[in-house]
Amino acid sequence: MNIAVVGAGAIGSYLGGMLSNESMNVSLIARGEHLKQMKKNGLTLKTNNHEKTIKATFTDSMDAIKGADLILFTVKSPDTLKTAREMMPFVKKEASILTFQNGVSNEEVLADLYGEKQVLSGAAHISAQVAAPGAVKQEGNHLFFIGSLSDDNCQKAEEVVQLFENSGINARSSDRILERKWRKSLWNVTFNPLSAVTGAAVGEILDSPELNKTAELVLKEIVEVAKKANIKVTKKAIDQVFSDAALVRHHKTSMLQDREKGKPMEVEALCGYFVKKARRLEVDTPVLETLYSLLTFIDVRKG
Repeated sequence: MNIAVVGAGAIGSYLGGMLSNESMNVSLIARGEHLKQMKKNGLTLKTNNHEKTIKATFTDSMDAIKGADLILFTVKSPDTLKTAREMMPFVKKEASILTFQNGVSNEEVLADLYGEKQVLSGAAHISAQVAAPGAVKQEGNHLFFIGSLSDDNCQKAEEVVQLFENSGINARSSDRILERKWRKSLWNVTFNPLSAVTGAAVGEILDSPELNKTAELVLKEIVEVAKKANIKVTKKAIDQVFSDAALVRHHKTSMLQDREKGKPMEVEALCGYFVKKARRLEVDTPVLETLYSLLTFIDVRKG
């Protein structure tokens, strides 16, 4: 089986490394120093149980997608449309494109270009980071949910789940994958924009009475948007947002990490999309609106 990982950062490299074996032809499309080191020394993959060096195809060329049966799409959300268009000439019609990205808007972009039947959606619950160029570290438990956008493509999602499981990746299928991604977004929208604006880690938000109250207001707003969009949100899912945050107190959110590194933040995927959705649904989101305004200004000023 031929697999291509487009945007091989932390999660993409982890998946590509785990899937790489004698029966899999895996290509990781990356860039920068991470790519340079992988080309030179292979990918060093550190997990809870072991450390290994992965030998695969490492490249920055979309040519690596040719012949791929499965494309793991793990680019940052601001690059979704541009990257999806760039790879179109190389994607065969039988290939499945599985997105593991933040937010719930990337599926719409990919489906518009490739059709719902060719796109699978995934929700990644994992702590992984590029510890150094060419080296990815994964800690703690992990779980990947995978589902189809089209009812007649459920079997393909099941096959990918089995592929992951056979490679030592914990995975489950979901027949309501977008609903699950909305539930994951409760946490992301509550903590990512606020941390990116303030520079606060998760624990600092929890410990500050002012920031904690702001986070509670954001959560309340995003829950109202979800309900108005007919997304089922349980009390357990809502309560879990802050209890999960307490488990990762020292964590810097992905948006804050991007801001500190001078990279484009996922402003639209983790804030703007939900603000605009709220406007269409006539839901008031004053706190999210404010955060969106601030983040947009920060990104524009940063250039």
